[in-house]
Amino acid sequence: MKHKALRDARFFFTTAPMPCPYLPGLVERRLVTELAGRDATAYHDALSRAGFRRSHGIAYVPICPDCSACATVRIVAAEARRTRSQKRVWTLNQDLEVNVAPARATAEQYAVFSAYQRSRHGDGDMARMDGYDYQALVEDTPVNSSMLEFRDGDGRLVAACVIDHLSDGPSAVYSFFDPEESRRSLGTFMILWLTEYAKANDLSYVYLGFWVADSRKMSYKSRFQPMEAFTPGGWRELDLESPEAKRMFAPGADRIDR
Repeated sequence: MKHKALRDARFFFTTAPMPCPYLPGLVERRLVTELAGRDATAYHDALSRAGFRRSHGIAYVPICPDCSACATVRIVAAEARRTRSQKRVWTLNQDLEVNVAPARATAEQYAVFSAYQRSRHGDGDMARMDGYDYQALVEDTPVNSSMLEFRDGDGRLVAACVIDHLSDGPSAVYSFFDPEESRRSLGTFMILWLTEYAKANDLSYVYLGFWVADSRKMSYKSRFQPMEAFTPGGWRELDLESPEAKRMFAPGADRIDR
């Protein structure tokens, strides 16, 4: 029984301060745990409902003591409302075929991924990822994951998204698209598609990871409504106009030069 208790034990670690990936000049600290063992999927499921995100074989959440700008968010699928522009995006992309495949990396995916990184995030670490790094991003998963491939009428890959299958909805791990197809607004379309996928499968939510109001890379997520954010009081509807939300998700003073 002692050995079983040791196997079932879960360990959490706090990272050292590092530059915040979302807000320049701030530092980030994370609470990290490994996803391993036969119950990794169930453990990941429970952590996701507590605001954690997955990267490779770990789950993590920011725990910056003086900043609360990051919030894990999810769309309430059954009540999702499309804006006028989102309706146009949905109609524009009805020619695309979507394939839900095992989480396996391909050279075709990597070519689109690399073009996306060079176009959108050329100064970031991911722009320097080689084929092996990309393969790890897609395939290094201890949970139930899939790769969504979006192809045009000629069979050409134009977008892709790695998702985790949670018990109450899909979780978008990472998405990318052909920058030459910017007119399609493929980032928006993939989220709309996931919302419809959740509805069709009687799933409650679409998990979108972290939302940061003052980050250009993350602020777009609030366009999908209704949305819930994980707070110290649990999941709550994200009302961007409320004074409480503005206080709760305001950038703090946890700075690099302190």
